[in-house]
Amino acid sequence: MTRFLPFVMLSLVATGACAGNSSYKNTTDMTTDTVCFAGGCFWGTEHFFKQIHGVLSTEVGYANSRIANPTYQQVCTGETGAAEAVRVVYDKDSVDLPFLIQLYFMTIDPTSLNRQGNDRGTQYRTGIYYTNAGQRNAIMSEIETEAQLHHGPIVVEVKPLGNFYPAEDYHQDYLDNNPDGYCHINPRLFEIARRARRPVDIAVDASGYTKADDDELRRRLTPEQYAVTMQNATEAPYRNEYYMNRRRGIYVDITTGEPLFLSSDKFDSGCGWPSFSRPVNAEVIRQLRDSSHGMERIEVRSRVGDVHLGHVFPDGPKDRGGLRYCINSASLNFIPVEDMERRGYGEYIPAVE
Repeated sequence: MTRFLPFVMLSLVATGACAGNSSYKNTTDMTTDTVCFAGGCFWGTEHFFKQIHGVLSTEVGYANSRIANPTYQQVCTGETGAAEAVRVVYDKDSVDLPFLIQLYFMTIDPTSLNRQGNDRGTQYRTGIYYTNAGQRNAIMSEIETEAQLHHGPIVVEVKPLGNFYPAEDYHQDYLDNNPDGYCHINPRLFEIARRARRPVDIAVDASGYTKADDDELRRRLTPEQYAVTMQNATEAPYRNEYYMNRRRGIYVDITTGEPLFLSSDKFDSGCGWPSFSRPVNAEVIRQLRDSSHGMERIEVRSRVGDVHLGHVFPDGPKDRGGLRYCINSASLNFIPVEDMERRGYGEYIPAVE
């Protein structure tokens, strides 16, 4: 899945050169990949990643050490330059790197330098260490999005994985073997990690939908619907048609009928407007910079109808991708699941069940 919000300038990220000069060799195949996360004490970080669907294996160890085969005692001195880290091997068909990073950000304070929870020192720094150049692009994109949620700079280190030395045996699977052991991560996040699934886009053929001319839209739409869709107005919060709608079904563009959002992706954000974690498919919407009303926002418009839908913000549920599509009810038409087949949306029924 792709997170959007491209109009962001990243304030601070430590980056490294391409992994081609790395002494670490990525031995994964075409269906799997390897990445390394540092998030403070590696006991909790490993336990978190082990819960995620699509993660095949985890191993705690010491990343990018200046000396070979460091011991835990040596790493704790801070003189090795190593970070306590977790090497994660994942199935690319089940989970992708952006989604892993989005979940990872739930477990750390990315603005805290060399400190997470009660642990302090360079070995407890946050970092994402990539094993190929393509991973670096995904990492930087996710950090840009995360940066919008914080006032201070992001200090997550981003470098190639130069080396990785497995930690001593007693560190491996520590919280499995010691359920009451120390952990700096909120235990509730483990359940979120277990439930998290990478969203999968549903194909939508644009050729099946057309936009009516302006005269027809003025006849068909209410004054409020026309003002919102065609003149970029905003309806009143809380007192709109779909804010409290909890029925199963599909939300379509009121001007064209093109599928836009599913009830399975709707959540209660408390903002006063219908909120969704993602569109049916990334292709059914367009995102534009919006500097109106003295604010910098990202406007969301429909693909075929080119109508104003609302805005997207980076404060949605992290386990669903981290975005909140705040959408005007006046731009939407809701088709309940029991009517979807009759109205021509039967292929989307499995996605809302």
